[in-house]
Amino acid sequence: MPIPGRGRRYLKRLERIRPHLSPLIYFITICTIKRQPLLMQEGIAGAVIGTLTEVAGSRGWMVGRFVVMPDHVHFFCSPHTEDADLTDFIRDFKSLSTVNAWKLGLKGKLWQRQFFDHLLRSDESYGAKWEYVRFNPVRRGLCASPEEWKYQGEISPL
Repeated sequence: MPIPGRGRRYLKRLERIRPHLSPLIYFITICTIKRQPLLMQEGIAGAVIGTLTEVAGSRGWMVGRFVVMPDHVHFFCSPHTEDADLTDFIRDFKSLSTVNAWKLGLKGKLWQRQFFDHLLRSDESYGAKWEYVRFNPVRRGLCASPEEWKYQGEISPL
């Protein structure tokens, strides 16, 4: 499975450690263009969540927990099929979510070109990483507790 921005040496190393990582869980961050708070425009956060669900299924990925912030989205995902490709999944998500945002009145680009991906290692806890991520809206002063933030949830258990 290609890893964006990584050289061949990294891919060979990933192939050696992959059998020891089960299941593979990636932590993904995608930022809006110029970190503008575009995701809080009317209906866009909901469209992003719906698009994430749709594209994950069509590209062979399962999306676990997610948080949509005003200027970025965090989510955890895991390949569901042998041929699932992370780069294709993210590309299709960004493309379709942009088209869906245009239908809601957004003009221009929605996402930055790059994205951040981190493969959780066996010594990292999905639950612990989620606890940190779900408090992002609280740290930004958008709500008093994570439960109050309506743009978070879980699409599929990982």
